[in-house]
Amino acid sequence: MAPRIVESAEVSVDAQIGDGTSIWHLVQVRENAKIGRNCIVGRAAYIGEGVEIGDNCKIQNLALVYEPAKLENGVFIGPAVVLTNDQYPRAINEDGSLKSASDWEPVGVTVREGAAIGARSVLVAPVEIGPWSLVAAGSTVVKDVPAFALVAGTPAKQIGWVGKAGHKLVPVEGKESTFTCPKTGQKYIELDGELKVKND
Repeated sequence: MAPRIVESAEVSVDAQIGDGTSIWHLVQVRENAKIGRNCIVGRAAYIGEGVEIGDNCKIQNLALVYEPAKLENGVFIGPAVVLTNDQYPRAINEDGSLKSASDWEPVGVTVREGAAIGARSVLVAPVEIGPWSLVAAGSTVVKDVPAFALVAGTPAKQIGWVGKAGHKLVPVEGKESTFTCPKTGQKYIELDGELKVKND
C-alpha cells in the first residue's frame, strides 16, 4: 500500500517514505530523511534532514526528531518529545556573528528496537536508548539507557526493568536476579547489570 501523505504535510521530494506509512497534518519531513514501512507520523511532528526511521514506528503529535537521529524498528516517540542534536548550543559565534550550519557539528540520538519514549521527554544528544527500554513521560535523558531499563526523572535515572510488553517487571520470589512480566509471564534474568530474556 502506498504511503498516505495529507495535503497540509510538507515532505521533501528527496525524502523516502515506506509503503503503508501515514504522514499527518502539518508534519515536516526534511531532505534525505528515510521513514520505513507502516509508520505513523502525527500532527505537526518534525523529522530532520537525513533522519533514519525504521519500520512500524509511531511518532506522535508535535514530536521533534532532529538530525542525525536514528530510530530502529518498532520505536514509539510520544507527544511533544524532543530529540536534540547540539551539545553546545549557541545562536552566535564568539565574535558575535550568526552561526551557520558549517559552524557546528550535529550529534544524534539513537533509539533501538522496540524502545518507547514517553510524552514531553527530552533526549539530550548524544545518547543511545537501548532496545525495549521505556523512558517515562517528562524525563530528561542525559546518558545512555540500557536494554529493558525503565528510567524516569530529570535527569533520568533507572527505577526498574520493563519487558517487551512494556509492563514493569516483578522480581520472582526466591530467585535472585530473576523477573517476570505481569502481562505475559515471560521471565527475564539480570546478569552483570544487563537484562536478558530467560529461556527455560
